[in-house]
Parts: sequence; C-alpha cells; structure tokens
Amino acid sequence: MTYETRSPLPMASTGCACCAPVPEHAAPAAGTAPSAGTTSTYPVQGMTCGHCATSVTEELTALEGVSEVHIDLVVGGVSTITLTAEHPLSTEEVRAAVEEAGYTLVNL
Repeated sequence: MTYETRSPLPMASTGCACCAPVPEHAAPAAGTAPSAGTTSTYPVQGMTCGHCATSVTEELTALEGVSEVHIDLVVGGVSTITLTAEHPLSTEEVRAAVEEAGYTLVNL
C-alpha cells in the first residue's frame, strides 16, 4: 500500500468562512495550455486562506462557460479573481457565485 503525503493548505488564524475539509480535485494535465476566451478581473473581500480560494474557485467553475479561475490571494485585504470564460459573464453571475462561497465582490 502506498501513502501519499500532502502539504496542508495554510489555515487562517481568525474567522475564516470556509475552513472545512476540501474535496479532492484532479490536477490539470501537465502541459495544458490556458483556455482561450474572455478574461475578466474582479476584486473580492474576505478571503483569508487557501480554503477560501478553493471555495470561491469551486463556485466560479460551476458557472457555465468558465474554463479557468486564477486567484491572487491578499490575506486581510482585497484579493483579485481573474476568470476566463467562453463568453462574457455578468457581474451579477459572478457576484452570486462569490457570495454563495461566503465572500463579497467589491463594488466596481
């Protein structure tokens, strides 16, 4: 039997909205090229750790047409989410997904 050692995601020291066990995800295949499409950037407040980023990523990738999510996490500040989608998404679609994960899309 082979055991795999995994490094834990950093835990927030205070009030993280999502520090529950994270489901396992398949890693993207090596050498996968970034998806073509519309790229949009959104500021999000309230994320404090890797679990937060994972929760938001799960909600956003569930939106129709989203092919890629990149999060620049700023602990205790405003993080930046960059989405690549087959078609432009409305701000309200993105806001609803971010709020479903427990965070706030900063007013644009």
